[in-house]
Amino acid sequence: MNLIGLYLLVGGYLLGSLPFGYLIGRSYGVDIRTKGSGNIGAANILRVIGKGPALATLLLDTVKGFLPTLLARQTCLLPPGWIVAVGLSVIIGHTFSVFLNFKGGKGVATSLGVLIGLSPLTALFILLVWLAIFAVSRIISLASMAAALSLPPLLWCLAGRQPVFLAFGILITALVFLAHRKNIGRLFSGQEPKVTWKK
Repeated sequence: MNLIGLYLLVGGYLLGSLPFGYLIGRSYGVDIRTKGSGNIGAANILRVIGKGPALATLLLDTVKGFLPTLLARQTCLLPPGWIVAVGLSVIIGHTFSVFLNFKGGKGVATSLGVLIGLSPLTALFILLVWLAIFAVSRIISLASMAAALSLPPLLWCLAGRQPVFLAFGILITALVFLAHRKNIGRLFSGQEPKVTWKK
């Protein structure tokens, strides 16, 4: 049994559970879970509080996905299956935070962080897809789902054609769509809000 991998799994889950969006909201006197969409992610922080707090949330959620994955891949030199498992543990922690009664965010920024640690080139292309769709639509959820759809083939082509990485990409895509099921309904009904910039 790989004890380093187990430590990283537990540490990754606990790090992922840190609800940065919730904590940043609280620092502004706002329980973000009761405002806007009720989500603790950067998109809802942007709508409710503003650009600065949203950017801080985005960066922190991304970094917490990146660090354990990079540690597993480069420092500890774990095999691909363990690296993916560590990344998933962070995403699960973010989505089902032990500090928020096993509720959390949608995991898009944290998944991006994991992907940067796993395959920086794939992460770059995913980010370009997200930016392109967002630039046209101004809808964060639509951009996130489009980026998720492009993840499995890009990860397969750019990350060494590892079957476990492909499985990871498919799983993340499914999780993103599951987390955005309410957004999908609003998109079809034309009620999904576009981004309006706050100060």
